[in-house]
Amino acid sequence: MELKQLLLENSYSLVASNGYHSSDRGIKPVLSKLNETKDYFKDLEVADKIVGKAVAMLLVLSGARSVYALTLSKAGQEVLEKYHIAYRYDRMVDYIVNDTGDGMCPMELTVKDIDDPEEAYLALKRKVQEMMKK
Repeated sequence: MELKQLLLENSYSLVASNGYHSSDRGIKPVLSKLNETKDYFKDLEVADKIVGKAVAMLLVLSGARSVYALTLSKAGQEVLEKYHIAYRYDRMVDYIVNDTGDGMCPMELTVKDIDDPEEAYLALKRKVQEMMKK
């Protein structure tokens, strides 16, 4: 079954070609696997509902082969192109919005001015920890 079909039919937020899937929100499905082993997604195809710059940077760091996104941000697209990762998407947006719909997603803001995937990973880990304390 195609990853996109698995993503939609099972209400997953992320599916990978090795059988991994998650219904967690945001960057958690990717970040949790990178916290286990940084190259978890190496050479895998990944389908995700929402791919912004934050998720794109994490997938680059992990070595994903290709990415499919229901929604892809322009910054996410730029990252995937820069690192020569094949991608497809259904909808392009200027940026990923936050949960209240009145601004940019906090994860996107965290990596907005970061160009190095490793630096992005560390910044995102810090941001998640900071948000969990609140």
